[in-house]
Amino acid sequence: MSRLEAKKRPLFINEPLTKDTFGQSLSLLSRILKSCYGPAGRLKQLHNGVGGYVCTTSQSSAMLSRISVSHSVLSVLTTSVQNHISRFSDCGLFTAILCCSLVENFKSLNVASYTVIKISKHLLSLCMDYLKSEACGCRVSVDFSSLETLLCLVRSVLTSKPACMLNKPEVDHLTTLILKAFMFTVPCHVETNAVLGKCIIVPVKSGRVVDSTVLPGLLIETPEIKLAKPLAVKRTCSNMIKIALFCVSMSGDLSNPEEGTITVHHGISLEMSELNQLLNVGKQLVNDEVGLVVCQKVIHPSLKQYLKENHVIAVDRAGLSLMEPLSRMTGSKPIASIHSLSPSCYGSLKDVRIENFASKYFVHLIPNDTVVCSLVLCNRNETAWDELKRACETAEHVLQLTIKEPLALLGGGCTETHLASYIRHKSCSLSTSSFKEIDCSRTQYQLVADGFCRSLESVACSLNHDDGEILTDMVYGHCWLVPSGFPAFSNWSDLVSKCGCGINGNIENLNWRLLQGQFGSPIIQGCPKGPSVKVADFLTLDCFAAKCSGLQVALETANLILDLSYIIEDQN
Repeated sequence: MSRLEAKKRPLFINEPLTKDTFGQSLSLLSRILKSCYGPAGRLKQLHNGVGGYVCTTSQSSAMLSRISVSHSVLSVLTTSVQNHISRFSDCGLFTAILCCSLVENFKSLNVASYTVIKISKHLLSLCMDYLKSEACGCRVSVDFSSLETLLCLVRSVLTSKPACMLNKPEVDHLTTLILKAFMFTVPCHVETNAVLGKCIIVPVKSGRVVDSTVLPGLLIETPEIKLAKPLAVKRTCSNMIKIALFCVSMSGDLSNPEEGTITVHHGISLEMSELNQLLNVGKQLVNDEVGLVVCQKVIHPSLKQYLKENHVIAVDRAGLSLMEPLSRMTGSKPIASIHSLSPSCYGSLKDVRIENFASKYFVHLIPNDTVVCSLVLCNRNETAWDELKRACETAEHVLQLTIKEPLALLGGGCTETHLASYIRHKSCSLSTSSFKEIDCSRTQYQLVADGFCRSLESVACSLNHDDGEILTDMVYGHCWLVPSGFPAFSNWSDLVSKCGCGINGNIENLNWRLLQGQFGSPIIQGCPKGPSVKVADFLTLDCFAAKCSGLQVALETANLILDLSYIIEDQN
C-alpha cells in the first residue's frame, strides 16, 4: 500500500539548551516542583483533560507519572527522577528540584560545559566522601534497639505529604502502626541471607484514620462470611490448621476451545465430569485433614458446600497479589492442577478468625511465625486514602533501606545548607595540584562550586511557601525559617527557635545570613558536627540511601543534559 503522505525528514535541533522554549519549559517545571515541596507544599490536581480520574497530590511519584512533558530534554530529566523513585521511593522532589536548579545555574555560567561537568563530578565526590565519613555533621546513626530515630524517620515521611490531611494525633497513630508493621516483617531468626517479610495494605476508604490498625498475618475480604456465625474449622492432631493454596480455577468451567480439540464420547457430560473431579479433590482434602482452602480464582458452589459440611473453610477470589505472601507465610506450595494433588504442597496456620472493619468482613489468617502482616488503612475519602497509601509504602521502603544502611540525614533543608557550607569551605582550601588534575582554573572551579551550592540552597528555599525568610547560620550551616510578616534584617534571634531539622536551638550567637538571593555568599570556616544531643521526638530526618542517590542522580542527569549538542526528532 502506497503512503498517503511523503515521509518527512527528521528534525535536527542544534544546541537545544540555548533555545528559549527549553528555558521556559525548565523554569515552569521547576516552579511546579518547588511549589509542592515539604510539609507546607501546595497540592496539585492532575487529570487528562477529557474527564476521568482526578489525582490530588504533592508527591513526585504521582505527579511525574501523570505530567505530560513535551520537550525531549525535560523527558530525560523526568525519566531519570522516576527511575530513582522506582528504586528508593523517597526524595523524588529533592532530586527533581536539585536537577532543575543545577541545569539553570550551570547553563548561566560562562564556562565550557565539559569543564563544568569535570568540576561538578569532583564536587559530587567531595559530597559523597563527606556524607559517608564519620566526621559528617548532617547525618545521624540509627539505633534499632531504640525507637526514637525510627519514629522520626516515619513521621518525617508522613508530615511531608499534606494531601493525606492528617492532624498530629493521626500522624502519631500511623507512625506507630507503620513501625509496628515493619517490625512484624523482620525475621525473628537471623540467617545468612535474611529476607524481610511483607506488609499488605488493606483498603478501608471511609472512617477515621485512628481506626487504622495492624494485624499479624493476612486479611482476605470475604463478603459471604458474616461475623455473627461461629467459625468451625478442622484442625490436625497437633492443633494446627492445614491449608491448601490453589492458583488454578476451581469453578468447573470447561477449558477454552482454542487451546485444542476435545473428543467426547456419546453420553458423557463434560460439566459433570469436571464437577466430579472437583468433588474428588474435595474428598482428598478432607481425608488429608485440610482445614482451609484458598483459591486465587473461583471455587464451584457445590465444592464450597461440600467443604463447609466437612468443617473446611473455603475462600476464593483471593487474587494473584496474595499468592506469594500466602505461600511464604504458610509454607504451602501453590497447586496448579486439580488432577494432581500432593500432600507435600500443604502449609499450616496457627489460627483463623473473622474480622470486621467498617462494614467489611475478612478472614484473618494467623501464621505460626509472623513475617507477613496486614495494615488496615483508613482515611476519610478516596483521594486522601490514595495519597496516604503512597506515603505508607514510602515510609515502609525507607525503613527497609535504613536497616541495610543504619544512617539518616538531617531534614528540613539542613543537609542541603550544611553541604553547601562544607563545599564552599573545601573549594577555598584546594591545592593548585587539584586544579591541574581537574584541568581547570581556580576561578572556573569557584564559579561552578558557587552554582552547585546555590542549587543546594535553592532546594532548602523551596520549603518556604509563605513569603517568609530563609536563614542559614555561620556555625553549623543549618537552615532556619523565619515566618512571614517580619521586616528584613530584624533581630533574627528573636524570631527563630529551632533549625529546620530540629536538632539545633537558638542558644548561642550563630551569626545569621539570609539565604535567598545570595550570590557569592560568605564562606563558613569549617563545618563542625552538630551538637551531640539526644534525638528529639520531632526531629526531621531524611532517608540516607535515598538522599545520597538523589544527589548523585540529580547531578549526573544535569551533566547529561549539559552535554547534549543535538536533538534528532522523528517528524512522522
